[in-house]
Amino acid sequence: MSDATDPDTGPTADDTDDTVTMRALDTADADELAGLADLFSELQTVLRCCEAAVTALTAHTANGDGGPAASGDDPDVVAEALWTTAVLAYTRCFATDRAVRLTADDVAGLPLDGEVTRWHEVLLRLRDHYAAPADNPRERFAVNAVTGTDDTVSGIAITSTPLAPLDEVTVRQTGALAYQLARLVEGRLGEKHPEVRTAAAALPREHLLSLPEVEVTTRT
Repeated sequence: MSDATDPDTGPTADDTDDTVTMRALDTADADELAGLADLFSELQTVLRCCEAAVTALTAHTANGDGGPAASGDDPDVVAEALWTTAVLAYTRCFATDRAVRLTADDVAGLPLDGEVTRWHEVLLRLRDHYAAPADNPRERFAVNAVTGTDDTVSGIAITSTPLAPLDEVTVRQTGALAYQLARLVEGRLGEKHPEVRTAAAALPREHLLSLPEVEVTTRT
């Protein structure tokens, strides 16, 4: 069963009701439209995660010691989880094995000031940092021998070196980039949608009826 996005909250579907039958289109243009909708969804995830991460970081600052907030949630943990999801969602938009994807040229053409392309490249590297199968993205640990005045080992100490913490500027910068890319993709969706609709309307009735029906529930 598929969800149909309400057109008031997303540019990916027309109104549906109990009298409407939906059939899966099998054209290249339809696949492209679906790919654009997927990109738009990923970028919306980035935006929501960045917004929530800023809230968590603000809670960390307000809490002072960085410990759990009054709600019981640890702002550091919440911010890291949101930020990691944002980075992975952002970089999936540029995956070379996607049929429909964004490119570095798309980033370079955005109406943003500063070293936008450089920050985009940083985010791509961060993907490998956060998705590393074995490396801890937060800190590095080392084991040290503790010696006394006679240079004999009196114990073992485990120390950690924390990596650079997440900050609001980093999150807001990424959110601004994702916002502009979402606008770009939304424009492409708006251009492609009527093309696909026109092509679908021109399909022979026999071919249209041969397409598989899709059971749909309206997403609220």
